[in-house]
Amino acid sequence: MKRTRFTDEQIIGILAEHETGAKCADLCRKHGMSEGTFYNWKAKFGGMTVSEAKRLKALEDENAKLKKLPAEQMPDLAAMKDLVSRKW
Repeated sequence: MKRTRFTDEQIIGILAEHETGAKCADLCRKHGMSEGTFYNWKAKFGGMTVSEAKRLKALEDENAKLKKLPAEQMPDLAAMKDLVSRKW
C-alpha cells in the first residue's frame, strides 16, 4: 500500500484550515498536494477530530487482521479434511 507523506493529524489540520476559510487551491499549493487528494481527504476525514481518526485507523487495522485469519486457516482446514476423508 502506498504510504502518505502526511499523518492523520496533519490531514485534519489542513482540513481545519479549510473550514476556517482558506481556499482549497491555496492550501494545496501551500502543502504540495493535488486538489483531488484534498477532496479525498475531505470525504474520509471531514468533520473528524484527531482522536476519532486514530480510532478509525485502529479499527481498520483490526479489521484487516481479522479478515486475514480465515485466509490463513483455509489451507490447514483443507489438509485436515483430506486426512479425515481417507480410508485407512
